[in-house]
Amino acid sequence: MTEHNIKISFKEYDTITELSTADQALCAEAVKAVATSHSPYSKFKVGAALQLQSGKIIHASNQENVAYPSGLCAERVALFHWGASHADDPIVSMAVTAHTNDFPLIKPVTSCGSCLQVMAECEKRQNMPLRVLLYCIDGPVWVIDDVKSMMPFMFFEERLVQTV
Repeated sequence: MTEHNIKISFKEYDTITELSTADQALCAEAVKAVATSHSPYSKFKVGAALQLQSGKIIHASNQENVAYPSGLCAERVALFHWGASHADDPIVSMAVTAHTNDFPLIKPVTSCGSCLQVMAECEKRQNMPLRVLLYCIDGPVWVIDDVKSMMPFMFFEERLVQTV
């Protein structure tokens, strides 16, 4: 038997003002994206903003449907848009935030497993780290240097990738 240990690390900032100006701006873009959320059922609005290497910002939000599995999280909306329209322009950072009137959010909201898997594959696809900022509006910010730190056992099967 061999026991393995995995270390996961991230930086926690008490407030957005502790971040660089660029990171503050990206978190503000994620807050703007919250306004486009279609979440009439959960009333839990999530916004995401991708900072591309060119400087372009991609905004996205969660989109619900009365048939719950038909909706999509903000992170995947953003990442699929990137993959379809800007895959040649790598993602440098991604900010995610949330808001609800139903209860106070006191810590950042983390991405679901499906979003983490898509984030991991996008990171692998662009062959460079995807930095993630999880921002709690009026609260702390968690900064993760790469998706591998969030999902060390991501699914990826090299034999599924076909070579041309």
